[in-house]
Amino acid sequence: VQLQASGGGLVQAGGSLRLSCAASGRTFSSYAMGWFRQAPGKEREFVAAINWSGGGTDYADSVKGRFTISRDNAENTLYLQMNSLKPEDTAVYCCAADRSRKLSMSRSAYAYDYWGQGTLVTVSS
Repeated sequence: VQLQASGGGLVQAGGSLRLSCAASGRTFSSYAMGWFRQAPGKEREFVAAINWSGGGTDYADSVKGRFTISRDNAENTLYLQMNSLKPEDTAVYCCAADRSRKLSMSRSAYAYDYWGQGTLVTVSS
């Protein structure tokens, strides 16, 4: 699976962005998917994950209620809708695929097998 993230940019605090992650290959719908982010000088952190059908989701406490992860298996695309953005959301956001999980989801980056390149989100105050 090859993953390509897009949709990042510069936005003011309180604004919204929608990230997309386009996947190649027929197996996208078989994998749990996740979004991670890494801010300058900080460790990579879990943001959100979704199971194969989209019926199960998980969020980091820092984004719960503001971000929504979703997927369109027919279009092989993963999304992250980000609302009420804060300056502390500034980071490079990456999408990832976990080929060993379908129904469940992991918050650990080590569980994910395929990674897309990052897309930069900058939130100004």
